Amino acid sequence: MNDEHSGNSGAQETRRLLLRIATEFFASKGYRQTKISDIVRKSNVSQGTFYWHFPSKEAIALEIIETGKQRLLAVIQQGYRKQEGTVQDMVRASSKLLEDIFRFAQENPFVMQMLLTGGGGDEKIRQAAYEARIAMENAFRQNMKRAIELGMLPAMMDLDVRSALLMSLIEGVISRWLFGPVHPESSIQQKTPEQLAAETARFEFFGLLGV
Repeated sequence: MNDEHSGNSGAQETRRLLLRIATEFFASKGYRQTKISDIVRKSNVSQGTFYWHFPSKEAIALEIIETGKQRLLAVIQQGYRKQEGTVQDMVRASSKLLEDIFRFAQENPFVMQMLLTGGGGDEKIRQAAYEARIAMENAFRQNMKRAIELGMLPAMMDLDVRSALLMSLIEGVISRWLFGPVHPESSIQQKTPEQLAAETARFEFFGLLGV
């Protein structure tokens, strides 16, 4: 076993490794079925090293969810409007935002699965994953509210419903795109993040938003 309790860069590397391995186990095997011994064995560290970084299995799962949430919120908040524009301008901006979300999901599928499902964890883990999705929904709601203030969306729009619909759309698209089931007559699994984002953005504005 290779313990690294000293050296800032070495400790950070070990922490990242533990997070990555734990995420893979939680998403593929399930939180309850994953043991700390599984994580340390795959990471080639001792249990003492694990506990030096994380007090429990629950703690590492919650950090995975929190980190994924913060990274996705940062993406969504980039879409906050500073100035008004046309509907087509909004579609392009939304497409770019969605592309960044889909690319994150593609590059971090295990993290995304944890956020979508909680990895089969206990109530506290599932609640954290749920709260992460609600935080994303609220960020979308703020973006829409700003667009209304700029006169780019109808003032009477029900933001609660629209943001919930948009978040549900994104969750559904990612679930089918990355996690199946594979449908023989569907091309969604072959789409790139850019292609998927463009189609989702068009549907978002001309379908869900009714613009």
